[in-house]
Amino acid sequence: MSLLNRLLGRPDPETRVLTLTDVYGSDMGSYGDTSSPDAILSNLSTVAACVRIRSELTAGVGLHVFRRGPDGARSRADDLPLYDVLHSVANPNQTAFEFREIMVRDLDTRGNAYATIERDGAGQVIALYRLDPTTVTIEKLANGRLRYKAGGQVFLADEILHIRGPSKDGILGQSPLTISSGVYGLAIVQAKTAERVAENAVRSSGVLSFENKLSPDARAGVSAAMKDFSSNGKKAGGVLVLDGGPDFKPIELSSADMEFLASRRLTNEDCARCFGIPPTVVGIVDRATYSNVEHEGRALVQNALGPLAGRIEAAMLRCLLTPEERRTLYIEHDLSGLLRGDVFNRFQAYRIAREIGALSPNDIRRMENQPPIPDGDVFHYPGNWIPLGTVANQQGQNMGAQV
Repeated sequence: MSLLNRLLGRPDPETRVLTLTDVYGSDMGSYGDTSSPDAILSNLSTVAACVRIRSELTAGVGLHVFRRGPDGARSRADDLPLYDVLHSVANPNQTAFEFREIMVRDLDTRGNAYATIERDGAGQVIALYRLDPTTVTIEKLANGRLRYKAGGQVFLADEILHIRGPSKDGILGQSPLTISSGVYGLAIVQAKTAERVAENAVRSSGVLSFENKLSPDARAGVSAAMKDFSSNGKKAGGVLVLDGGPDFKPIELSSADMEFLASRRLTNEDCARCFGIPPTVVGIVDRATYSNVEHEGRALVQNALGPLAGRIEAAMLRCLLTPEERRTLYIEHDLSGLLRGDVFNRFQAYRIAREIGALSPNDIRRMENQPPIPDGDVFHYPGNWIPLGTVANQQGQNMGAQV
């Protein structure tokens, strides 16, 4: 890059300039503007629920910085400023929960989440500030490095935390709304159709017919009586008396109406499926049972939150830690709380883990957010578990041979 272009912040002719529209605006399907993120969230409650669940649950679990020990053991690196940024307060204006929540929302709706990195004199991360992804432009320089522009400012790659979704080129990510834009466009069309039907429908609740033709005065009297009876809540449950042999026939939904409702239900399931969210989690409970609701709760963590957490962790390792720090430090979400079963099954698992020596009493108490107890860090195992080759085991073999 020439010195003049560097000073003026202009890209060289060999520099490739990338914006969000490169991966978003070109693949919107045949539904046009109705498939924009804002239109989708405001018109489709299922999608809004998916984005809310993924962002709130991911922001609500613990995000910790761990340090590897020489023996493979790990401990929380809570002495680092980065630990407080990710776990407690991201910047003076946002808690870590608020920052992580909006970053996941950006990732799910725009495919990319950006934040500027503030470091102290020692190079330690002391704050993260979110950037609106619609204002960020990425430039791929001739040497292969990336440069970011936002709000009239230029940032180098090591000054930006960039979390990207599934990508076509490895630089810009795509959101589920982009990848499956046809699904959401169809859902919006169905929602608009239902709205127009509700606004313009002339269907009544039923038909009241008489054997003989009514005079205009009689017709008006019957209509007024029916309207007064149906609109007055105090008369609910009463008896309506009409003479002239009337016959009331309620108007039911036609097969076409039922098919339209079924297609909307299937489309809502498709919307949730694109985010990896089980149907019961977003309120689609047509085929819900006690058993499958429990299993779908685990599927939520395994298929939706687990991969999402891994994507965020990998981006933070790349952007927030130096190559030297990555040798001993790593960042990890604690999803164990979302996988905890009921009290009985949880304590059954604790009992087994303690009996085989996998957990100490204090380990179990820490998992239950209880303070440790004296001598609670001692590990136990059954007395008849004797390692092969020990003296006791050899004596037992000798006694067997003598017999």
